[in-house]
Amino acid sequence: MAKVRFLAHGRTWEVEVPVGSTILKASKTVGAPEGDACGGVCACSTCHVYVTKGRELLSEAEEDEEDILDKAFDVRSVSRLGCQATIQKEGEIEAEISRESLDAFYNEHPNVKDPRKG
Repeated sequence: MAKVRFLAHGRTWEVEVPVGSTILKASKTVGAPEGDACGGVCACSTCHVYVTKGRELLSEAEEDEEDILDKAFDVRSVSRLGCQATIQKEGEIEAEISRESLDAFYNEHPNVKDPRKG
């Protein structure tokens, strides 16, 4: 199992998931507000996260993911698409959900209150 911690809005969500899970699947399991407009098929960048701990536990980014990240906002050296970042080893992973992903999540879930809007 791997422990995944999501950060957003000054809040933390933690979940343990089996090796082979994606970051996106982990966020769905714990209810963290990570967007996924394309349904997790690497066709958009709404599941964009910053992996600040445990990058070495994840699959390497492939060309398709890098191409989509080229279209994302505020890309950093630690940027990954949650739908493509597959957990390959046990350990701890920390992912900050990007503003782009948060915007997508609240657009996709209009009944969920966006804490950024007071």
